[in-house]
Amino acid sequence: MRGACRRNAEQMFAEGAAQNGAKSVCYRCPVRMECLSYALDQRMEYGVWGGMTERERRALLRRHPGVSSWRQVLEKAYAGHGAAEREAAARDIAARLEHRGPEAA
Repeated sequence: MRGACRRNAEQMFAEGAAQNGAKSVCYRCPVRMECLSYALDQRMEYGVWGGMTERERRALLRRHPGVSSWRQVLEKAYAGHGAAEREAAARDIAARLEHRGPEAA
C-alpha cells in the first residue's frame, strides 16, 4: 500500500463527521486518483476512498451509470496537473464530478 492512509487505514472507515478527517488524509495522497477510480470501478461500499465517502460515491455512480472506466475519466481530468497542483486539482475535479459529471472533468 502506497497511500497516505497506509499507517492508519482504519481511520478511513470512520462514520459521520469523522469522515471529514479521513477525507483530509486523501487530499495530499500520491495515489488518490488510483484509489478513487478503484473504489468507483469496483463499487466499494464502505469507507473513504480517494477523498469521497460511500454516500458521495453512490450518488456519483447513480448519476452516471454509463461510465465503464472511472480510471479513464480521472486520468483525463488529472492530465496536465503537476505534483504541486495535485491537491487543488483533486478538490476541483471532485467538485466538478459531483456537480456536472464525468464529462466535466
